[in-house]
Amino acid sequence: MTTADCPVIAAVDGSSHSREALDWAAREAVRRGLALVIVHARTPTRRDVRETQLRGAEELLTRSVRRVGEIAPDLHPTTLAPLDFPAAALTALSRDASLVVVGSRGLGGFRSLMLGSNSLATASMAKCPVVVIHSGPPEEDGGEAAQAYPDIVAGVAADESSEAVLDFAFATAASRPGARLRIVHGWTMFSSMLSGGPVFDRDAAAGAAERTLAELTAGRHERYPQVEVVREPVGGSASRTLVTASATAALTVIGRRRGGESLGLGLSPVAQTTLTHALGPVAVVPC
Repeated sequence: MTTADCPVIAAVDGSSHSREALDWAAREAVRRGLALVIVHARTPTRRDVRETQLRGAEELLTRSVRRVGEIAPDLHPTTLAPLDFPAAALTALSRDASLVVVGSRGLGGFRSLMLGSNSLATASMAKCPVVVIHSGPPEEDGGEAAQAYPDIVAGVAADESSEAVLDFAFATAASRPGARLRIVHGWTMFSSMLSGGPVFDRDAAAGAAERTLAELTAGRHERYPQVEVVREPVGGSASRTLVTASATAALTVIGRRRGGESLGLGLSPVAQTTLTHALGPVAVVPC
């Protein structure tokens, strides 16, 4: 099975955030022509309550399938109820998935937290891209809201780690007719110095950042001629730009470096700030 054939996984727990994630996942599965798997992880507990827990899981999954039927009648999702902690179950399933979609907070989350621990852990450890659904602009196929927020926003670094982010962002924009791809690259004089660029000339550093973006996107226009691309080198805080852009974006795409999962080092400060404070859906792509 190739990545293109792998399903979209939607995690549900009965919370309003997970219902939004399910809706988003169902529409995305239709856009990409992929199967949908709805997952409710049953947290390990005492044996004497597992039967009740399983009945509750089955009822939740049945309601979720019914909800998908209302959104995407031609989509016929399958369901899973693994006995495992949510982040662990989703990480294991991500090995054979195109995309994992989770709500920003679940039933167990504190209302004061903008991002739940399961969402953060899944985004930090999954083997495939993870989309975290923050409450944002509603998506109705063909509706005014969908037309009002067409942008896909991608935050990129000036190195090879951006390849996976750009591949995912271009493919996502191509699957949404009329979508525009905004590619954001934050730079500072310090980052220019570290990359061997201009150190004291701000205009020269800005020009170097523009050339970096052009190099990163070279060749993709031929593969995705239907995608309008806007390159945005930003002098200063990339995370602030990405958080602001997320309010009017259909999806904001950021990268996560592979290899640091066990130590919790996969998310850079820019990625973690964007994921925590975004005002719309965010995709975290392993790089």
